[in-house]
Amino acid sequence: MSKLAVNLSMIFTEVPLIERFALAREHGFQHVEIQFPYELSIEQIQTQLTLHQLSLCLINVPAGDLMQGGNGLAGVPGKEIEFHHALELAIRYATALNVPSVNILAGKQPVDADLLPCLNTLAENLKLACSMLTQHHIQPVFEMINGTDMPRFLVQNIAQAQEMLEAVKHPALKMQYDCYHMAMMGEDVLSALQENIQDIGHIQFADNPGRHEPDSGELDYTTIFKWLQHSAYSGYIAAEYRPSLASNQSFAWKDKYFPSNQSG
Repeated sequence: MSKLAVNLSMIFTEVPLIERFALAREHGFQHVEIQFPYELSIEQIQTQLTLHQLSLCLINVPAGDLMQGGNGLAGVPGKEIEFHHALELAIRYATALNVPSVNILAGKQPVDADLLPCLNTLAENLKLACSMLTQHHIQPVFEMINGTDMPRFLVQNIAQAQEMLEAVKHPALKMQYDCYHMAMMGEDVLSALQENIQDIGHIQFADNPGRHEPDSGELDYTTIFKWLQHSAYSGYIAAEYRPSLASNQSFAWKDKYFPSNQSG
């Protein structure tokens, strides 16, 4: 059975990150994910996880300037050393905090760069990440992000992710599947899940349009969640959305789709 998590980078943003762990537990979550936890020390995070009996299930490798509108690291030729250092930092956090999966963000094709060298750089950096992460028994995943929200992102859809898996050829590497991003790319969210579940290591969800909580948009989460809960997928399913109102008013979906005895 899959395990439900909440993303502390996008939910409970009414308070500082260090105060969001308590709110996650207060709302019945046992697992949390954080995109970039590095504003807090390992010791601060461990204290919060222990205090509130939480596990941290996913973090991202630092992505350089990507979240500020830059190109990032993993797929940018010339930034290999910077990516290596970022990967080492992620591994320090993940090993100390028992994080089972680490996500590598591909980044963007620079406007003055050809596509093929960027994809080759990404493949080599993913190979390095697989080698280093698996030494610590950490699952490497990489994410498809839609090209509307993040133009020039190097891996935007299922076909591109499949091509990258083939280029890297490492059995540990899996996709991180975000239902919102796939809907934005015009994928059939449920069919793509069903057809690729063996290559998916982590799942995130938000509705579309709007990237708000389930049942705020057009995605059929009744069918999606029902299929996931009866599938062989046993990884994490993480709420990564922007609450349409206050965070604490956005969890009607949780009681509807994930009764307390299944929040895992």
